[in-house]
Amino acid sequence: MLSSDELIRYSRQTMVKDIGEDGQLRLRNASILIVGMGGLGNPVSLYLNAAGIGNLYLTDDDQVDITNLQRQIMFTEGDVGINKSDTAKLHLEKRNSNTNIEAVDERLDQELCDYYFPLVDLVIDCTDNIATRYLLNKNALAYSVPLIIGAATGFDGQAMFINPNIDDSACYQCLFPESNQAPVDNCQTIGIVGPVLSIIAGSQALMAIKHLAGLTIETNQLTLFDGRALSIQKLKVNRQPKCPACGE
Repeated sequence: MLSSDELIRYSRQTMVKDIGEDGQLRLRNASILIVGMGGLGNPVSLYLNAAGIGNLYLTDDDQVDITNLQRQIMFTEGDVGINKSDTAKLHLEKRNSNTNIEAVDERLDQELCDYYFPLVDLVIDCTDNIATRYLLNKNALAYSVPLIIGAATGFDGQAMFINPNIDDSACYQCLFPESNQAPVDNCQTIGIVGPVLSIIAGSQALMAIKHLAGLTIETNQLTLFDGRALSIQKLKVNRQPKCPACGE
């Protein structure tokens, strides 16, 4: 059961018909690995912490830089020079002490994947590093852990839910085959308008809440956001039979 404090704190969320107290309990019992605490990881972790996720693992080996403050909305000028995951943990704990938060101030590698993937119910990709995205995809398939990917540059963003536990669910390599060189553009090469990150991160957080609360999320669907036109497009992504990651 939820405590009296939790019933009050999350009352606006439990009022939602498809969530209720049972859904809130699912969120409290859930564990999420958030990889990358930059422009996407900031709002994703803020929303999930506020929503009452029980356990958050935050990974990032980078330090807060003055150029981050334009879009990484959790950080302040006083955080410059400090590790992002450590700083995020401190800020989030002040907002919701009910969430258990572990900061991992290292770049995710196979050893860390082997340790953390068995501990979590969901992984959220908030990186801008292609090699890390392939690593996350590989381990999501190996450990049968759902993965929510997200990316944004300029005025544009995209998000997708990957669930290896569902037959015919396409993976990241179905969308961006490694052999064909997946896109390498990021905010360091072509820039980013801050609110675009919040829109994509909000989509990722919403997918996480829906999935963990037991609601259905459509797989094999890439959501594209065009910030110039303020439009959203949904594209069908088919699982590739010859995909080197998930193909037969």
